[in-house]
Amino acid sequence: MTASMLALWSCGLFFLTGLLTGVWKYVQIEGSERARAHYYVDTAHRASLMYAFACLVLERFAALSVWPEWVNVLAVLASVLFFALAVGSYILHGLLKDTRNQLQKPHAFGRWTLAPRMMMTFMWALVIAEIGGFLVLLAGFAAA
Repeated sequence: MTASMLALWSCGLFFLTGLLTGVWKYVQIEGSERARAHYYVDTAHRASLMYAFACLVLERFAALSVWPEWVNVLAVLASVLFFALAVGSYILHGLLKDTRNQLQKPHAFGRWTLAPRMMMTFMWALVIAEIGGFLVLLAGFAAA
């Protein structure tokens, strides 16, 4: 699969996730006295839609990059993987209704807590993968 196709498939899946979490959000709003969905249901909905369009940006830069296809695939995959892990964590927190701030210590995950080092390591890996993946594509575009 090319980097462009990977980015487009990811766009479609994130957009579908955004639409489905939008239904979930609406159901929660309808069932709430305050007409609100859980914080992370709302976050999953908005993030999925934003990541769908971010994948279109990745697709364009991947298509115009001069790097070998395998480099572009890895760059897109790095960003998309962490987009998906972020949305997945929002969905889990929405299902579990365990927190309104996953970065607040102690880091709640259902009835468990995550070690602060785990959360910090994940967040830095996310930063490096998402920004690094895009920088590779941007450099490939600039080199064109």
